Amino acid sequence: MLYLVSTPIGNLEDITLRALRILKEVSLIAAEDTRQTRKLLSHYKISTDITSFNDLNKEYRSKQLVELMKEGKDIAIVSDAGTPGISDPGFYLVRDCVRAGIKIVPVPGPTAMISALVCSGLPTDRFAFYGFIPKKEGQKESFLKDIAQREETIVFYESPYRILKTLEAMARLLPGHQVVIGRELTKLFEEFVRGTPSEVLAHFRAKTIKGEFVVMVSRQK
Repeated sequence: MLYLVSTPIGNLEDITLRALRILKEVSLIAAEDTRQTRKLLSHYKISTDITSFNDLNKEYRSKQLVELMKEGKDIAIVSDAGTPGISDPGFYLVRDCVRAGIKIVPVPGPTAMISALVCSGLPTDRFAFYGFIPKKEGQKESFLKDIAQREETIVFYESPYRILKTLEAMARLLPGHQVVIGRELTKLFEEFVRGTPSEVLAHFRAKTIKGEFVVMVSRQK
């Protein structure tokens, strides 16, 4: 059996009692970043064996894990933070388990996308999530032009190294849209920044940029 266990996106208290129990009971935990996961396990005094499952080893490690589950072992998969399978390699293991007829069980919990969206003040009845948007400038501009006329709220992730260039492109291509950025969610320096692309760009140009960013865009105010 495969358990998809959601883990905190920042604050270690944001984990369910069920998640803690599953992490203690499974035979093995497959983690996107074993160093990050060990911090969580150490905090809650969990001694379950752990192995890496990431973009570099996902293909052969997925086959190994599927074979272990076929032998009757239960495995939990966790991401760096939040819900595994969203913008991380967990999808590949889930797909292989589906093909192998292995039972998959969700253990719900935090996800940065939803946490940011419900605090944004933008419409939440219809939204589209795009994970991390293209890095190349031409592809990024095509993406932004494509969403310019969309009615639903658009949600995507961006890194601190690219956020200024992304906001610059948004200021040119989506000048009248409303933008909300959630940063460092559930952590000490959590913040939400709201305004037009130009206003949000000015805010981040004036400070040191740290943390992961959830970007939300809407034509509606």
